[in-house]
Amino acid sequence: MTARPTEPQKEAVRHARLFFPTSTCLCLLFITAAFASPLLTAQSAWATPLGQEAAPLTTPPSSEAAPAETRIIKGYTLPPEKYEQAVAYSRAQYRLYFIGVIYGLVVLLAVLGGRVAPKFRDWAERASSRRFIQAVVYVPLLMGTLGILGLPTAISGQWLALKYDQSVQGWGSWFWDWTKGQLIELVMSTFLIWLLYGVIRRSPRRWWFSFWLALLPLLVFLIFIRPYVIDPLFFQFTPLEQTQPALVTQLEKVVERGGLEIPRERMFEMKASEKLKSVNAYVTGWGASQRIVVWDTIIEKMTTPQILFVFGHEMGHYVLGHIPRFIAFFWVVLLALLYLGYRGMHWALERWGRRWAIRSVDDWASLPVLLLCFSLFLFLAAPLLNTHSRSVEHEADIYGLEVIHGVVPDSQQAAAEAFQVLGEIDLADPDPSPFIKVWLYDHPSLNERIVFVQSYDPWSQGRAPAFVK
Repeated sequence: MTARPTEPQKEAVRHARLFFPTSTCLCLLFITAAFASPLLTAQSAWATPLGQEAAPLTTPPSSEAAPAETRIIKGYTLPPEKYEQAVAYSRAQYRLYFIGVIYGLVVLLAVLGGRVAPKFRDWAERASSRRFIQAVVYVPLLMGTLGILGLPTAISGQWLALKYDQSVQGWGSWFWDWTKGQLIELVMSTFLIWLLYGVIRRSPRRWWFSFWLALLPLLVFLIFIRPYVIDPLFFQFTPLEQTQPALVTQLEKVVERGGLEIPRERMFEMKASEKLKSVNAYVTGWGASQRIVVWDTIIEKMTTPQILFVFGHEMGHYVLGHIPRFIAFFWVVLLALLYLGYRGMHWALERWGRRWAIRSVDDWASLPVLLLCFSLFLFLAAPLLNTHSRSVEHEADIYGLEVIHGVVPDSQQAAAEAFQVLGEIDLADPDPSPFIKVWLYDHPSLNERIVFVQSYDPWSQGRAPAFVK
């Protein structure tokens, strides 16, 4: 139900989808859906269900909250000390996000003002007259520089995770994961930027449309290979049947209730406990690579009924076609981003191109300008992307409730307990502001989700369920 970025270990330490406009890697702006999508990975964000009015939680409760499994959960509550920690952690993440956005834009402006990219371009052109060799020289130099300059924000995120007990990963291991993430980005960036500038040279006025068409098969391919190639570089995955055969038997009851066939070999346990304390489950992959992943931390910290709801939620993404829907939606947004990038780059180069020593649009040195445009536009598009994400996450909550109805006694309470446990462990924000929910949250807020699952009962009201008849 949670996550995001190039480095999978960061996925569980964010309670809001941070559409951080990664100025360190152009490919992330294009392939956001493959490596940052809340539908392809798990997200720990929380924000608004359809028309549900959640009771505000603006002050900490006056007494210790009882364990989730021993009390009726009517709203997201925390004991005073943990409430203060959750508020502080959430506020720190929000600050880091907006500071990171500004910092990323400042870095790109500094790179442009210092004419760093033209220097790298000159080195690349001296190395070879072949465009691909130039890309192999230029892209790692520029993107590696931006990656190193962006390291302070990445370190800050890990420092927060350690401070608020979300991570147990040592700094040596963390830096190694960061390095692996950077190397993956450099490989993808080199190919994509070489392709992009080849398209620009051949079609200076319509490159934004031609490149948009070329990206679809690449996007699908990256989504397909992620479970096989990317994720195992950061975590260990084991067939769930080998580690939790009794749980798999219970999960199969939910699968049968949904009228589906999800083979056991597509259910995996991820060993998150070596690096994280957070809990999570998610859907990833495409077609033959599509799978449901359950973290070992959630198995340890949740009861079987609670896990079944989490599984039902993730199965909802699997069944309701959220992955192709997100790709289609993102595809339209991406076309707009590329067009705006095209217009913005031309506008900027007409005014400051000579000052920045950039010869033309198809000059390698124009890349930071394009990155700047994409970063800014993607940041502004975050509310739109997150609004779409919240709607499908709400659908997945409905599906999760419906598919465990009749399998789990008091399915509404089990779902509410699962959300409460998630909030207590992940220190979810008890009362995010409307602005934060609109701008950053790719899931409905935790309190609103609890209120919704406790009120959703079409069976006793004589109405047909939305998805599972």
